[in-house]
Amino acid sequence: MYERSLPSFILLILKISRRVQRKKKVFQPCRRPPQPRPQENVQRRPPPAQARAPQQRRRYRKAFAEIRHYQKTTELLIPRRTFARVVKEELQRYCAGLRIQALALEALKEEAQAFLISMLEDSNLCAIHAKQVTIQPKDIQLARRIRGDCS
Repeated sequence: MYERSLPSFILLILKISRRVQRKKKVFQPCRRPPQPRPQENVQRRPPPAQARAPQQRRRYRKAFAEIRHYQKTTELLIPRRTFARVVKEELQRYCAGLRIQALALEALKEEAQAFLISMLEDSNLCAIHAKQVTIQPKDIQLARRIRGDCS
């Protein structure tokens, strides 16, 4: 819907993200039969806040570990071969027979990732300002309008 107004290298990144998809996890049911619960008339009280805190921390542990990992590393996160394939496809659309040097491809990949990260950072700020947790397309559009990227 809003893809026509995006810059071409953003479209390249969107194509890459559509092609590189993770496999869907299949639900594995429990192998043992369910145990009957004893029937009691005792009313259950919710556990105190101190007992719930470790479970709450455990829930987000993996996400926070990933965030820390990616903040520490400096390597590029876009796969090299996939990005090269998409760039070559786009080059062939404009002029057949064009080739690109590896260093130029690496520079293009570095700049595309830097632009994408800064765009997502600005979109995240827009989402936080709207008291949201998840970035939505309207946040990306607002960030682009504030930056002056859109025509």
